[in-house]
Amino acid sequence: MYKLLNSFRYFALIGVLCSMLGAVLMFGIGASKSYDAYRIFLTDSPLPAEVAQVARPDLAMKRLVQSVDAFLFALVLMIFSIGVLDLFIKRIDELELPIPAGLRVSSIGDLKSALAEVILIILFVKFLELVLTTAGHLPWEALSLPLGVLALALGLKLLGLREHPASKDERKPG
Repeated sequence: MYKLLNSFRYFALIGVLCSMLGAVLMFGIGASKSYDAYRIFLTDSPLPAEVAQVARPDLAMKRLVQSVDAFLFALVLMIFSIGVLDLFIKRIDELELPIPAGLRVSSIGDLKSALAEVILIILFVKFLELVLTTAGHLPWEALSLPLGVLALALGLKLLGLREHPASKDERKPG
């Protein structure tokens, strides 16, 4: 019975595979948006009607911010897939793969914390995109996004899901 229950962990491979494919897709979308930013800035190609009144450098900057957003989401998916593989299928150390320390997780708490940190950065980038697109006419309702980011950051700090090794070393006396 234990072997049967233990074999269910391999269903996590579905999540690993789909997350990695999603990461590849998001890296492609990010590269496409970066290309679009350079195309907008460096060429005189016609712009879509809905953004024709926006200055080319501003539109290019918006596309670059969107590309950063796509790359960050790709990293979330990558961290998730490597973390699930490490926790449920096979320890990365046993596979002898050169995985950076920032992508290694030792528990579900580590995985949740790493994902939450990157999601906070994504939300910050979304707010930056909002500021850039409103051209200085930011409505009061737009403050809900940075307030939400602040609340999530404080919640993470209070929960203390994961402390970075560097911050532990800094607190050691002498």
